Amino acid sequence: MQPGLETLDYTFPGTRPAGAFTPVLVGVVGSGNLEVLLEPAAGSDCRVHIETSARGFSAIWAAVVQDFHARHALAGVQVSIHDMGATPAVVSLRLDQAAQELQP
Repeated sequence: MQPGLETLDYTFPGTRPAGAFTPVLVGVVGSGNLEVLLEPAAGSDCRVHIETSARGFSAIWAAVVQDFHARHALAGVQVSIHDMGATPAVVSLRLDQAAQELQP
């Protein structure tokens, strides 16, 4: 395995348009934590871009972001995750916190 960050990308068809919103940032990049940034995006997909220092966990990342999308089904959103070794529970928490910020 090569050193450095691992980059993962996922795209999901969205069914719940987020509408117009200012970018949302939750969390902080630091040991055992991560930040999640939500930004408006063209189209009806939810795109997820992950940069993580914990290499080799793509199957776990896929499960976590698929679970997030099953709960929220956001459309027209770009999700960027910058991770420093957060557990799946912390990832889910931060994703849910960010999605909650989109609620009217």
